Amino acid sequence: MSNMSVSSEVHPLPSVCQQRIAQLLASGERKILGLVAPPGAGKSTLAEALMAHYPRHVQGVPMDGFHLANSELARLGRQQRKGAPDTFDAAGFVDLLRRIKRQVASETVYAPEFRRDLEEPVAGAIAIAPDTPLVITEGNYLLLDDAPWVQVREVVNEIWYLDVPDELRLERLLARHMRFGRSRAQALDWIAHTDEPNAVRIARSRQYANLFVTWD
Repeated sequence: MSNMSVSSEVHPLPSVCQQRIAQLLASGERKILGLVAPPGAGKSTLAEALMAHYPRHVQGVPMDGFHLANSELARLGRQQRKGAPDTFDAAGFVDLLRRIKRQVASETVYAPEFRRDLEEPVAGAIAIAPDTPLVITEGNYLLLDDAPWVQVREVVNEIWYLDVPDELRLERLLARHMRFGRSRAQALDWIAHTDEPNAVRIARSRQYANLFVTWD
C-alpha cells in the first residue's frame, strides 16, 4: 500500500466490510483498522480496494515498511528468513501506530514504505494527514502473542482476518515471487521454507480477529 499505491481498478467489497467501515467512520475520530492473513492472501489488494472506495476517508500504512534493511539482516544472519517476525522492527511499528492514533491537527506523521523493486524499506515515504479519519495497516503479524507484536491489538480498533483457500493463496504467492525475479524452483523453495512456516504461525493467532473476511 504506499498511501498504498491505489489501483485504478476498484474491486467490489463484501457488504459486511462496508458496514464495518461505516461504523468505524461514524464518530469522525481517528481509527485504525488492521488487516491480517498469511502471505499471498490479498491483504494489500483489500487495503487498496478500501482506499479506492473511501478515497477521502482512508489512508494506508503497511507493516512491510518495517522490514529490517538487508544489511542488518545479513549482520544478524537472518537473510534467508526475511519475512519472519524477527526480521521486522516490530517495536518501531507499534510506536508508529501509537503516533498515528494520537496524531494532532498540526502534525503530519510520516511512515516507511517497503519497495519490492528494491527489496528494501524507504523511510518517510507515506504522509498521513491529520484529518484522515481511518488508517489501515496490513501485515502478517498483527495478531501474534509475542512481544512487542501483541501490543498492536492494544492500539488498533479492529483487526480483520482474510480467509482465502490455501490453493488460491499459494498460486498468488508463487506468481508474486516469480514476478519479482525468482525462478519457479526458487519461488517454490522460498514458499516451502519461509512463507509457509510463517503462514502456520499466523493462522494460529486467527482467533483474536474481530472479523473474518472471505474475499477472493
